[in-house]
Order: sequence, then C-alpha cells, then structure tokens
Amino acid sequence: MKNEAYQVCTRCVMDTTAADIEFNEDGHCHYCAEFLAKGERLFRSTPDARKKELDGIVARIKAKGKRKPYDCVIGVSGGVDSSWLLVQAVSLGLRPLAVHMDNGWNSELAQNNIANLVRNLGIDLHTHVIDWHEYKNLMQAFFDADVIDVELLYDNAMLAVNHRAAVRHGLRYILAGYNKATEGMAIPQEWNWFKYDKRNIKALGRQFGKTRLQSFPAVGTVGYTLNNFVRGIRWVAPLDFIEYNKEEAVQALISDFGYKPYPYKHYESIFTRFYQGFILPAKFGIDKRRVHLGTLVVSGQLSREDAVAKLEESPYPSEDALNSDKQYFLKKMGWTPEQLDDYIARPEKSHSVYGTEKPLWDYLYTDSKDRWAFRAVWRGLTGMKQLTNGQLFQSH
Repeated sequence: MKNEAYQVCTRCVMDTTAADIEFNEDGHCHYCAEFLAKGERLFRSTPDARKKELDGIVARIKAKGKRKPYDCVIGVSGGVDSSWLLVQAVSLGLRPLAVHMDNGWNSELAQNNIANLVRNLGIDLHTHVIDWHEYKNLMQAFFDADVIDVELLYDNAMLAVNHRAAVRHGLRYILAGYNKATEGMAIPQEWNWFKYDKRNIKALGRQFGKTRLQSFPAVGTVGYTLNNFVRGIRWVAPLDFIEYNKEEAVQALISDFGYKPYPYKHYESIFTRFYQGFILPAKFGIDKRRVHLGTLVVSGQLSREDAVAKLEESPYPSEDALNSDKQYFLKKMGWTPEQLDDYIARPEKSHSVYGTEKPLWDYLYTDSKDRWAFRAVWRGLTGMKQLTNGQLFQSH
C-alpha cells in the first residue's frame, strides 16, 4: 500500500484502503478533488442551462425513435437511480422499453418495486432470465479464482441485455441511471474490474467451472465497438441534467409508486447486499460505502458527520439480517460454513491472471491518438459521417 499510515480524507470519507489515494496539504484526497473538477461544469451550470441541454437530448431521442414502438432502452434493477430515471423519462414524454436481467438473486422487494413502476407508468418490461445452473457455475468459478469482482457477472450481463434490446428494436439510445451527483466519484481500480471483459468471464468459466456461456448474455469490447461505432447506439445519463436529490426521489417513489427503499446502494440484489456488506469487507478489506457516501458528501446531499456515523454502523441493518443473508447464500450456492470461511481466508488473485481484454479496450479507448485513428478507420469502412462516443459505466 502506497500510504503506510492510515488516513481519512477531511472533505469526503475516502481513506487509505484505496491503495493509490493521495492527499493535499489540507487533507483532501484526489478522489473528491477529481470528482469536483470533472463535475464543475455540471455543478455550476444553471437550471436553465441544464434544462436546455436536457431538452436537446430528449428531442434527439424522440427524433431517432419515430415510427418505432419505443424510443430508448432503460435498464431497471429496482434501485432508486434506475427507478427514478424511468419515472423522469416518462414525464419527459419518452417511450422507454424497460429491461431487467434476472440472475436468480433478485430480492422480492426489487421485483415488487419494478412491477409497481412499470404497471403504474404503463410501459413495457422485458426480462432476460439467465439459467440458474449456468449462473451458479460461473459464480463458483469466480469464487474459486479468488478474484475481487464477482459482480462483473451481473454488471456485464446487464450491459449486454441493454445492448441487445437496443439492437433488437433498432434504437439508438440507452438511458443510464448513472449520475455525477450521487455516484460520480471514481471507484478505486483495485476495488472492481473492467466491466466489458467478456474474455475474462469466459476464461474463468472454462478454467474453473467447465462452463460455456449459453443463456448468459455477455458483451465485450468488440460488441461494444460494433454497437457504438457501426450501429450508433449511445449511452446517455439524463439524471445529470435534472435536479436530483436521492432522498427526495426516494420519498416521491414511496408516495407515488409504493416503492420500498433499501438501506444502502445496490442492496436490491440479495447477493450484491451480501457481497458488499460482508464479502468485500471480510475478504478484501473494502467498504464501498466510502465511495457512495463520499460522493453524497461532496455533492452537498449529506453532511460529512452523518457519513462518518453511517460508516461506523454495520453495512447490515442488524446482525439477524446478516445471518439471514449468509444462510441464504450458503443454501443457494450449496456451500458449508467451513467453505465460506476457507474462501474468506484465501488471498486475492488478479483478474488479469486468467485472461482479459482490458489491454485491447485501453488501446482503443484510452490513448487519444489510437482512439481517433481507430475511429477514422471505422469511418472509412462504414461510410458514416459521424461517430458517436459511448461511455463505460462502472458499477458502484
């Protein structure tokens, strides 16, 4: 670890569990500094300016969706961000197709939240169900490999479901619940993994589970590139241009749609709840709430004192809730308590050990010269006049 002495940012709540964290003379970390710098234009923009930009986005989506049953795709998980995005999209006059990915870990609460939303908003829902045996084997492969980002499976599959729905219906826009105000702070690189790494998923499945992808809808760098540059499918984040206060959104969802909230971000999935609330802290020494709460602090939606107080609490609302999820996990995965203890005790291994397409992504999309050269090639091959730039969204 770069920082030998433990230190916590005096502005947000990020700390030296992020190995690459740097602090200035005021004790402010580079994570919140970069967040403020990147979001400066958005945070300082006037409501009128944001509305004008949003109106332009909505107009383009409507224009591209003319004479089609839908004009955009929205992935829904039952969480606050995607739920609120769905509500706002309909209020803006858009005709979204809601898509959901069922990997066998959805909480009953999440399913009810989604059902209430789509029914009351009068929109269509497409759910892609992954064969549980296949998904379980892939999860077991990730556990056996001792890599950190078991949630790569969920995140990649959800990205793929969104891409597939857009292609199937000839749509140009996928709306993401991502927004700078509540999740704009970067996740430390060592806390998760590259989300379009189809090669890594396939490699782990083969090596540890002898599992081939069948019902699992993976998407990789090539698929993303084809959809973005050839088909012109774009990811956009409308919540960046809407006055979005998470607590106010939760209250509106509760009153208007009978929404049931979760104690922390991404807890709509039973496994995600157990992964973030138990596995990450116990095996990897990571508490992702630091990023989530730190973002709210820096964006002015939560006091630092309240964030610190929340971090002193257990990630679970009670010990009984943790034990309940632990027993559910053991039963669903077919593990004994001793197997869980053995897994937690084993050292971490890097995803890159097993094969990855991240270097290809970095080559095509990170270095500016390579990126623009690559776009020029695609422009020549496809005859397109304009190529749109997509965005890789990290799961928080």
